[in-house]
Amino acid sequence: MRRFLAISFTVIALIATYRLTGQPDPKVSPAALHRPTANPDRIILTWSADPATTASITWRTAPSVTKPVVQFAPAEDGAAFVKTATTLPAHSEPLQTDLHLAHYHSATLTGLVPNSPYVYRVGDGFNWSDWNQFRTAAAGPAPLEFIYFGDAQNDIYSLWSRVVRAGFSDAPKARFLLHAGDLINTANKDEQWGEWHNAAGWINRSIPSFPTPGNHEYGGKILNTHWRPQFTLPSNGLPSLPETNYYLDIQGVRVVSLNSNVLQAEQGKWLDQLLSANPNRWTILTFHHPILSTAAGRDNAELRAMWQPIIDKHKVDMVLTGHDHTYGRSNLQTGLSTKQGGTIYVVSVSGPKMYNLEKAPWMARAAEDTQLYQVINIDGDKLTYQARTARGTLYDAFELRKSKNGTNRLTSQVPKIPENRRAK
Repeated sequence: MRRFLAISFTVIALIATYRLTGQPDPKVSPAALHRPTANPDRIILTWSADPATTASITWRTAPSVTKPVVQFAPAEDGAAFVKTATTLPAHSEPLQTDLHLAHYHSATLTGLVPNSPYVYRVGDGFNWSDWNQFRTAAAGPAPLEFIYFGDAQNDIYSLWSRVVRAGFSDAPKARFLLHAGDLINTANKDEQWGEWHNAAGWINRSIPSFPTPGNHEYGGKILNTHWRPQFTLPSNGLPSLPETNYYLDIQGVRVVSLNSNVLQAEQGKWLDQLLSANPNRWTILTFHHPILSTAAGRDNAELRAMWQPIIDKHKVDMVLTGHDHTYGRSNLQTGLSTKQGGTIYVVSVSGPKMYNLEKAPWMARAAEDTQLYQVINIDGDKLTYQARTARGTLYDAFELRKSKNGTNRLTSQVPKIPENRRAK
């Protein structure tokens, strides 16, 4: 009897997985998998203005949604906020992708109370997302934690997802996620953007993202069509580079996105002016192409000549980059030499695509074939940095202490484990 039942279940399973033609069910097509519907998806939280009093939300639906709204309220211990939530209409714009026509919707919440929890949901009055919770930034200097990711780029859903989730597991109270470019591999391929949103899932809905574009966000010199519809970011940089060259001041830190793909000289002048009137104790830059590269053949000498003197002049604390698909971290650098009071430069990679590394004198710590995320914490005059592997293993660490004149003192906290390097 048991044998008969086992055979019967096997037959039923085979029938369920085969078509009438006798062929196995094919893989779900990208068009079917990433089809927009009236139900909101690809919801992402960002900032386009003051992080202490505003928040921006962007999401996607099918074109049938013509009256998108966001509802929001101060978070409570119970669910009574549902009855008193404010409803705000959203801006919509169409996006024709290689798979579908979709509508992207965005709204910016204003007048929020600093350092306070809020809830929101998006929809059309009939189809709603879940209620998501986030916290506004503090109005002035306060302890700040964020997570930095190098290139995700390839096999995003299958192999990058565990890295962003591990980062959240280690820093669930992070104020934002910083992405140093090449979030995807093919600029206008909707399937890859769908993977990127699905990989982070609800994390993107609860922690704001701070992305800078890489070369794979560009097709030639043209920014991909997804970037601006799906990210609502500041337009306080060069007018010709809205939402790719921008900055935010958050809890005593100025965080700047430079678009290293285009108009580098013009951005250098803009950066010099911006940092000449910087009231913040700490300054962090992010852009995609490193000015200290982890392989000689990938050196960006022209970009370094334009931007590093400005970085030195204004005593920038850290520069966070990607592009080289390896890991390299400097000690304090001024120009190409190690000096007290310089800048920490980092090249990192969070996705599975890996290149060769060529160890150079500037590298205090390096790695090949290692998916990493970095947790950075700033509290008063102390900055702590930890780079962890996809397994959560501590791979690199240091501490910066800021003096009264603005220079930093570095204390290495590198764990006593060998560097991850390829066998020669």
